[in-house]
Amino acid sequence: MSDKPLGRLIGASLGPGDPELITRRAWAALGAGARWLYPVKKAEDSSYALGIVERGGLAVPDDAEALVFPMTRDPVALAKAWARAATRTVALLQEGRDLVFLVEGDASTFSTFGHLARVVRELAPDVAVETIPGVSSFAAAAAATGLTLAEEDETFAVIPAAYGVPVIDRLLDEFDTLVLLKVKPLLDEVLALLEKRGLLATSCFIEKVGSPDERVVPDVASLAGEKVNYLSLLLVQNPRRVRGELRRGCRKRPAVAPN
Repeated sequence: MSDKPLGRLIGASLGPGDPELITRRAWAALGAGARWLYPVKKAEDSSYALGIVERGGLAVPDDAEALVFPMTRDPVALAKAWARAATRTVALLQEGRDLVFLVEGDASTFSTFGHLARVVRELAPDVAVETIPGVSSFAAAAAATGLTLAEEDETFAVIPAAYGVPVIDRLLDEFDTLVLLKVKPLLDEVLALLEKRGLLATSCFIEKVGSPDERVVPDVASLAGEKVNYLSLLLVQNPRRVRGELRRGCRKRPAVAPN
């Protein structure tokens, strides 16, 4: 092992697709001389995160390196991929140079970076990890559609659609707005539920928000039977939700008897 101090591992959130949503802090990290790492689904594949930076006009350094994170639910294949990525990351950190890992969206929200950082820390407990926050896909989607996620005392929840229709059905009664991520596999089932609940008119579909291929579909019923992109979500609002009573203000202190 090298005697050099370990470099830092920096997760740079880039937002969901529009390079103008890259924060100044993330932009500075990209240009600070750290080595770039970026995720791909398979070797020699393109990287969505890297594409965001390229559209922003930054030249990709010659020593930027891809880490492979396959799209599979096979636990054995996933474990091997994570081990390879983490081992390679630690080896580079041992050279003493900072690494900046490119993250689409926000690094703390359904992100590859959190898992990578955790495994890297298991291999190198002394490594310093920095997370640079960014714009999430659902925040950008709400802005793109003109919808509001929550006002005043309203509530909203964000879940992967893979939790299934029964869970979604229940949560529609508990939250004013429901954000359903990765709706591709269950889109027709979710649309059927929204029709049954009378919520088609208060829902909106957004695909690849912020990218040149962004697509916003207010008429979500028209998507029935369509194969949509993996990077897609549904914003569902339930204006008829019955809310419980709110406790406002501070609790009154009990009166103190005079001495």
